[in-house]
Amino acid sequence: MTFSNPWLLLLVAVPLALGFWEFRRRGSTVRLPLDYAITKPAKFLPGFLRTASLLPSVLLLVFILLMAGPRKIAPPAQERELTNIELCLDVSGSMSSIMATSPDGASRYKTAMAAIDHFTRKREGDAMGLTIFGVEVVRWCPLTRDTSAIRNATPFLDPETLPPALGGTRIGHALRFCRDVLTQQPEGDRLIILLTDGFSGDLSGGAAMQIGNELASDGIVIYAVNISDQAPHPELTTVVSPTGGEVFGANNLGSLTAVFDHIDKMHKFKTKPSQRKSIDFLWPFCALGLSGLVLQSLASLGLRYTPW
Repeated sequence: MTFSNPWLLLLVAVPLALGFWEFRRRGSTVRLPLDYAITKPAKFLPGFLRTASLLPSVLLLVFILLMAGPRKIAPPAQERELTNIELCLDVSGSMSSIMATSPDGASRYKTAMAAIDHFTRKREGDAMGLTIFGVEVVRWCPLTRDTSAIRNATPFLDPETLPPALGGTRIGHALRFCRDVLTQQPEGDRLIILLTDGFSGDLSGGAAMQIGNELASDGIVIYAVNISDQAPHPELTTVVSPTGGEVFGANNLGSLTAVFDHIDKMHKFKTKPSQRKSIDFLWPFCALGLSGLVLQSLASLGLRYTPW
């Protein structure tokens, strides 16, 4: 146990000295006609009286200790390790196409955003960011633990309303952009979830393997989700494999949500012991002081020395 104001402990000498003086003093005596009478001495009354006389010193001692600020080291707690997740979403024109197997006729974009909504709620506590891409890349939402910012982006990113610069598909360019974002984070795991439905020319000619190796060297894992009724392009597997990730196919909301649940299980929450902190340790002294105050109040009703 430590004290936040240890210099106040010097005042402890005052109640200790008062208590010692009270314990040793005899006080004044008054002779009564009964002094030489044969009476049976009381066994416990002198002890009760002496204890009652020490209670004010005890209360002063407790007050000084409370003012000194007693503290103790809290037991180690477990805190969650941070995971930095960058959602890399394709918003090219083809993402506005209606999914053939969608029961409600939702587009690929709206289906992807519905699954992202599910995933962000499930991973509360992680830092997530949203990057959209077509020919160019836009960092729509920086990495943040307030994932509601990502969920609220749905009405603003519909491919049908975006400028022509976001109409094509350059996956390689987007992945390198996400790499720059994640490598700026000083701590935590690094994860990219790529959602696309098309082929990207900038992954051809060995570029996919090169980008995958660059991401792997920075400790970044990629999961690619092909939102289409067709099989994923081989370049996606090539860019993902060096990082230890996987490529998934999804053609409706149910299968896309299952993909996100699978990713969630593969990257379970990690915890680590937090730094031990010093916290207030007042309750024993408060309990002692309250007990002393109650006893002092009761003793003042009659349990005290009198000269008669």
